[in-house]
Amino acid sequence: MKSLLMDNSKYFYRTVIFSRKDNETALADIEHPERITPLDSWLGLVVSLADGQHNIQELIEYMQSRYQQAPDNLEETLHSVLERLEEGKMIQLSEKAVELPYYLASPIEELDLDKARKLIKEDGYVLH
Repeated sequence: MKSLLMDNSKYFYRTVIFSRKDNETALADIEHPERITPLDSWLGLVVSLADGQHNIQELIEYMQSRYQQAPDNLEETLHSVLERLEEGKMIQLSEKAVELPYYLASPIEELDLDKARKLIKEDGYVLH
């Protein structure tokens, strides 16, 4: 059953700095890296995959491949997760692939924090 609410050809990309360790994804604060806000598993998974290089259909197919028998409502569940993340300004949708800036491209654990802070300031990026 196809959802008519979301265009699966759109690309999705994160707009937040995130942490990924111990199989948990969380929102991270670049100014205080020890401060993290854990995300529920579905939200965290989508944020971690939101690299701007894949569209929603690819996300659905990837998630289906992780199950021996994918749940019937998988597409609707992912649409709901994407909508929640978009409403929370944690991801955005785009017609085309998006190249993420350095500070959004990788988990905070993999970033040079001084470089990330400098680029954030240069870009005028507003921390969420």
